[in-house]
Amino acid sequence: MSTIPFCKFHGFGNDYIVIERADIASEVSLEDLARKICHRHTGAGADGIAVVEKLDGSDADYFCEIVNPDGSIAGFSGNGTRCAVSYLYYKKLWSDSELRLKTRSGVKNYTLLENAAEGAYVFKAEIGQPKFKSSEVPVSGETFETVIDREIEVDDRTFLFSGVNVGNPVACVFVDNFDFDWRHYGRIMETHAAFPQRANIVFVRVIDRAKIELRIWERGAGETSASGTCSSGAAVLSAFTGKTGRRVSVISPGGVTEVDWRDEDDEILLTGRAELSYYGEWPTA
Repeated sequence: MSTIPFCKFHGFGNDYIVIERADIASEVSLEDLARKICHRHTGAGADGIAVVEKLDGSDADYFCEIVNPDGSIAGFSGNGTRCAVSYLYYKKLWSDSELRLKTRSGVKNYTLLENAAEGAYVFKAEIGQPKFKSSEVPVSGETFETVIDREIEVDDRTFLFSGVNVGNPVACVFVDNFDFDWRHYGRIMETHAAFPQRANIVFVRVIDRAKIELRIWERGAGETSASGTCSSGAAVLSAFTGKTGRRVSVISPGGVTEVDWRDEDDEILLTGRAELSYYGEWPTA
């Protein structure tokens, strides 16, 4: 029986299975592998897989492909890539404090801040600049320079959402509390006609000028305890609409992510941790 070695890491409970591309046979479909290995009952269970591949170093050091549990390809994942970078340090494939990681949404720069324990790492990542145009989020319909407080009807309710692309499309709904069936509405909104590429749906409660709280329905994964891209999108939109400053502590059920939307160049800085859960081998035949 052939097997694929893997390590499972999590960032605030948002878990990813990290695999080296060289360990996956060419005939194995990444989409099929993700659906099987991510299954919570019959697989190892995860919010996605992160497949890492060594590059020549000219533009980036490694490439990371993120595949969602439903087999769809993600443009980017803040926690997923952090798990992937942690894997590279844990397996001693990389030792420098800086690492350039190529993704489908561009090259992201990671700085190791702390090796808290064996298999536990804290990174600061430069993940790019937010995109606000409706064609870039994307949101269907008429073209707008920004997507702010746009109405969307879901079953028996009308919500106001704001949109941004931070490597993945993020739609935020600002709420006073979470005392409603946000999972139900998030599930429907993810595939709403307003979002031609689907969207991460984030319900945001503003606590004060420096803190927000989230509930997350992630594109291709469903409810997650945390999300780097959703935290970034929510923080940026909170600042953009004047609800907070540009440095925000983002509280989710899994933990706290620090987001700094840098003034001088609009770069998003994402600080968070990733920890090893376990490692094993996945049978392929």
